[in-house]
Amino acid sequence: MTLGGPAGEGGHTDAPTVPLAEGSNDGVEAERRRQPTQPMGIPRRTPRPRLPRWLRRFLIVVMTLALVATVTFATLLLVTPSVSNAPALARSYDLAHHAVFPGPPVPARFAAALVSTEDHRFYSEPGIDPFAIARVLRGRMTSQPDQGGATLYQQLAKMLYTSGRSGLPVEVEQMVLGIKLELSYSKAEILRLYADIAYFGHGYYGLAAASCGYFGVTPAGLSWPQAALLAGLVQAPSADNPIAHYNVARAREAHVLGRLAATGKLTQTQASRAYRQPLHLVVGPGTGCTAG
Repeated sequence: MTLGGPAGEGGHTDAPTVPLAEGSNDGVEAERRRQPTQPMGIPRRTPRPRLPRWLRRFLIVVMTLALVATVTFATLLLVTPSVSNAPALARSYDLAHHAVFPGPPVPARFAAALVSTEDHRFYSEPGIDPFAIARVLRGRMTSQPDQGGATLYQQLAKMLYTSGRSGLPVEVEQMVLGIKLELSYSKAEILRLYADIAYFGHGYYGLAAASCGYFGVTPAGLSWPQAALLAGLVQAPSADNPIAHYNVARAREAHVLGRLAATGKLTQTQASRAYRQPLHLVVGPGTGCTAG
């Protein structure tokens, strides 16, 4: 045993040195290596769970498609014509058909009949009806009859800008123009432009000419059955002409009255009563009735 000197730095003590167990330091060091170094006072962060690979791929595909759709839509907005000239085109259209422009304001009964049968989401849609488009696409993929999906905006775009043209590219153009029309004009202006240039059969262009020509009254004086009959003519004005095809026109009138009931503009009792009322067809302007 070595005698110890004073305790302290560089000194020796009388206590024997007890050797550590073999491998104990290695175990402590290994444990320290397994634990990540964490600064004092900072809580350890829990790793965030990663999304499943299939979900990440799905989100990438969706975002890619959304980006392509956005770029495509922006391009279509740029390449399609402006709709600022819609009133001027409507004026030229009416002058070519010897119709008065602008016609009188669209009365509430005809507006309700037209919207109910042609485009019942007219007052809330952005120029196109996504639900109707989806229905049309589904029908074409399953070879079902085309039930129609064109909004009043798209129909107006067809009459003003793409008349005489057809095909998928033209339909896409009409949708874009419909959106532009919705952004540029009020609902009342759209209905008035539509009513001013729509063809109602028997040589009558515009609501004013059709109202005076078929019933001898101005648009403001249309009854519910008369308004329903005229609203039903815009899809097939020659085939549904009440002068040449009275029974077909009455069937179309019944359909429009049914749509008025379905959309809550009339009760079923009111719609049935309206259908039983006489139409008072006069075939020519009545006394005091003018198309202007």
